Amino acid sequence: MKILVVNGPNLNLLGDREKENYGEVTLESINADLRALASEMGVEIDFFQSNTEGELVDKLQSAKGNFDGIIINPAAYTHTSIALRDALLAIKVPAVEVHLSNIHAREEFRKTSYTAPVCIGQIAGFKKDSYLLALRAIVNYLR
Repeated sequence: MKILVVNGPNLNLLGDREKENYGEVTLESINADLRALASEMGVEIDFFQSNTEGELVDKLQSAKGNFDGIIINPAAYTHTSIALRDALLAIKVPAVEVHLSNIHAREEFRKTSYTAPVCIGQIAGFKKDSYLLALRAIVNYLR
């Protein structure tokens, strides 16, 4: 089983930005924890981060036939990107949307997700554990 983790804009700045919302964890440490959990679970895992919507769409399209599942944090594109939504819908690879903060408890515009309705589920508000929960969820779903 092979899982792709896709991270959107500004997540490369984790640890430095908005610590009250995202904590002090870095994307590198999240990836390290995911890599360790994936190894324990006997699954392969790959990572991709981009600040560019088109690159994220291209990566999602390349996942078809190459990955069994996707964990995606579209970041700000969650609330704006019909392109990411359409890519997830088109590739038909099961995906879990993940967020470090509880997007439903923040600004009004963050409460709408264009991508969640085409994912098998959404996990939000548990900081880095959101990603670990998402990995467990997608693997259990696929098994």
